[in-house]
Amino acid sequence: MNIIPVILSGGSGTRLWPLSRKAYPKQFLNLTDGEHSLFQQTVLRARDITAASPIVVCNEQHRFLVAEQLMEIGIDDASIILEPTGKNTAPAIALAALEAEKRAGGRNDSPMLLVLPSDHLIKDHNAFQNAVHAAVAGARKGKIVTFGIVPTSAETGYGYIHTGTLVTTDDQLQALPVLGFKEKPDAETAEHYLAAGEYLWNSGMFLFQAHRYLEELEKFNPDMLDACRTAMASGVKDLDFLRPNRTAFEACPADSIDYAVMERTDDAVVVPLDAGWSDIGEWSSLWQSREKDENGNALHGEVIAIDTQNCLVHAEQRAIATVGLEEMVIVETADAILVAPKSRAQDVKKIIESLNGATERLAENHRKVYRPWGHYDSIDEGPRFQVKRITVKPKASLSLQKHLHRAEHWVVVTGTAEITCGDEVQMLTENESIHIPLGEVHRVANPGKIPLEMIEVQSGSYLGEDDIIRFSDTYGRAEAPETEITP
Repeated sequence: MNIIPVILSGGSGTRLWPLSRKAYPKQFLNLTDGEHSLFQQTVLRARDITAASPIVVCNEQHRFLVAEQLMEIGIDDASIILEPTGKNTAPAIALAALEAEKRAGGRNDSPMLLVLPSDHLIKDHNAFQNAVHAAVAGARKGKIVTFGIVPTSAETGYGYIHTGTLVTTDDQLQALPVLGFKEKPDAETAEHYLAAGEYLWNSGMFLFQAHRYLEELEKFNPDMLDACRTAMASGVKDLDFLRPNRTAFEACPADSIDYAVMERTDDAVVVPLDAGWSDIGEWSSLWQSREKDENGNALHGEVIAIDTQNCLVHAEQRAIATVGLEEMVIVETADAILVAPKSRAQDVKKIIESLNGATERLAENHRKVYRPWGHYDSIDEGPRFQVKRITVKPKASLSLQKHLHRAEHWVVVTGTAEITCGDEVQMLTENESIHIPLGEVHRVANPGKIPLEMIEVQSGSYLGEDDIIRFSDTYGRAEAPETEITP
């Protein structure tokens, strides 16, 4: 089977705050299996079905996260398409379909695209593989196949697909007609859907031939397809990334694949899927997916739970002790703590909407901020000073840069640092330090084989991350306006 995985990785996972942040959203977090992020699990799940190189569609901000997480699981041949701006799933899939057609080189056998959101959990891999194989027959006939999740409860947080056919165990691997797509229902309607047995949860996963998707998009939304074609035709290759033309893509209408194609095509069919699926959309669904103790608690980290039942307690940095709690969510990170009833898990996004001013950064970044060269952790700050713990990966380096409002003092804790300061280059090892005067051009690189760890003390009248003039950068960030403020 000529199947190319298309991994959609544009989400921000606001309902899983404070673990999920805009700069490091839930798909890149290790939430379930103890080894891989949701994004990595999705790529590996697809690799079990097809050896074809995946196409990943993500945003500019996450490009190095995607590249690094692919490298960690041995994937070095992926096509990574950077959306210049978010336009929802229909244009994102169009970009991937155009890239897949380009790969095929105009051959008659247009590749099939297995479209998968990057942040879903599927526990039963065999059932998933069987469902994909069952969908192939329909896709070969030109059908636009989606996968509907066999519902286990009257869920109000998902959209539904009406099949008009009673879904039973015997026919779960047959493609069924799609009579309609239903918006997220209220509780009473959801109970009706569950009792009827003719409705499936809308998973947002698809299988179809690339040219068939493009044909349907041209029929129903030609302006969208024209914009995507122009953006890809005039795009550029940047390091390991494909950059569609920004101006052309910004002219593209924004819409989901459901509205743009699935609700309008006559060729939509659905394959029921019963594979332990979850979109890990909020904290109560994560609680459902995790292993629990004898009291129904899903615990992570150092947790002491006394007379506590059916709670999710997630400790990152400190110990959490609970007494007499039921049906609660408690999540602790280095810079934020969430406490909420599980029944209000959907409302966590309201916290993001209310953040502003000094607290707005809590929606964007963790205290530990990841960069292509490593990461830094802001461990202390006050008037006119800030202290960071900086980790630089082997053979990596920060940009050559200077600051107009701050000086820096670096102390090497572990590893070897190659320091450029003005016209001088010197090597520092453990317990050695250097002062970087205000306005001096400087860079730090790690020439060694182990991570370089440093303590950086900043001092000055202004310590914002936008106080940077970058002269050169290994990762090409100087040409990306939205990343110019990063160190």
